[in-house]
Amino acid sequence: MRAAGFLVLAALILGMIAIAHGWRPGLLVRLAEIRFALSLAGAVFTGILAAVAAFLVSVPGRSRHWLWLPVPALAAWLFSIGYQCLSFWTPLVPGGAPPGETASCIATLVLTSLPLSLALALMLRHAALFDPAPVIFAASLSVAGITAAALTLFHPLDASVEILMFNLGTGSLIVLLGGVIHLFVPNRLERPQ
Repeated sequence: MRAAGFLVLAALILGMIAIAHGWRPGLLVRLAEIRFALSLAGAVFTGILAAVAAFLVSVPGRSRHWLWLPVPALAAWLFSIGYQCLSFWTPLVPGGAPPGETASCIATLVLTSLPLSLALALMLRHAALFDPAPVIFAASLSVAGITAAALTLFHPLDASVEILMFNLGTGSLIVLLGGVIHLFVPNRLERPQ
């Protein structure tokens, strides 16, 4: 139920961005391309399934095997990213993307990932009491998938690799910071069995 609420929030955020920004030029043509559709579907299903996994694993006593739930979608997404990088390599040229497009891309990234990250942090805050690392990684993967889908729908630039690195890197830093704090702060809470 909590995962459904989070996914409704994600859909609302994407809907608001679509209303404010509009769809990317030529989206319908691109959706007919198998590589583009596979990449988009992989990102969307990675986001959805990772969110479900994060909520399931956050419940004490639930099996950690739920963390495998987004792996097939993630594999399809990574395969499509890798295939696009190998097949359609675009060399970096001086000037690169126009500044307006880059700013719009970053704004979409922040407007998508920040509220989703904050919502997941609020909804999964109780998982920090027993084993936060798997929950944080699944939640970060969810935000990465949904954010990559948003950028795919609204911008002509593909930044899937950067989005994955940013969200999983942030999750890693949170886990590392939690580990450091755990070393210096006595743990007075009993861990659930």
